[in-house]
Amino acid sequence: MPANRLAECQLPDLPEPFATALRQSVEFILSDFHPIGIVATGTIVRGTANANSDLDLYVVHTAAHRRRVQRFFNGVPAEIFVNPASAVRAYFVDEDRNGRRFTAHMIATGVVVFRDGPIMDELRTEARGWLEKKTAMSDFERVSTRYGIASRLEDALDLVDTDDVTATMLLAESVIAILEYACKAADGRIPRRKELMTMIAGRDSEIAQLATEFFQAASISERKRSALALADRTIGARGFFEWDSGPGPAPQ
Repeated sequence: MPANRLAECQLPDLPEPFATALRQSVEFILSDFHPIGIVATGTIVRGTANANSDLDLYVVHTAAHRRRVQRFFNGVPAEIFVNPASAVRAYFVDEDRNGRRFTAHMIATGVVVFRDGPIMDELRTEARGWLEKKTAMSDFERVSTRYGIASRLEDALDLVDTDDVTATMLLAESVIAILEYACKAADGRIPRRKELMTMIAGRDSEIAQLATEFFQAASISERKRSALALADRTIGARGFFEWDSGPGPAPQ
């Protein structure tokens, strides 16, 4: 690795052991890849690290392949995502469609530690635009998502009296899907799981309270009651309902 490549980097001011870990991870990237941009992101960089935090580094390079690396630097776990710019832009589109804009969030909220040319700044501008975009769910997606959740909820209700363990699992899956549906129906975005309850609480206190009651419930009957109240409040269904998707393209 040419020494001047590391000298070109602008590393954020982090406490130890993160400062050394970041420097070592950037040295690794510069020696193993030919990056045109490196973004350091995540809770460590934002100053909100906890015991389980890792370094996240997003690397844009000129090669056509993608790669993911997980390794320790100075005892700190690091995840390194390596992609060409064309793949990053494809992720923007795909993740907007499914509501999980993880790539845009990483690139837009991180710190650029290395840039070679304009592409990294261009991607950052695009990422911010994707994060601000409000993508409405289509009528088909709304109905099909509601139906999928209601069907899973119905499966759970079938087992409440005979297999409370499996029923609890299915109820929990249904409740999480309900919360994600509420977020996506509002503005097209689904947050990461560890941010889901916070986002719901900021958007609808009644839904947040019902979800809290579900996850804190001491019995299957209490979980069932909260799950049904959530379903009534959000998807308006508890099981099978009539629906016609209309004609659509069939797989080839």
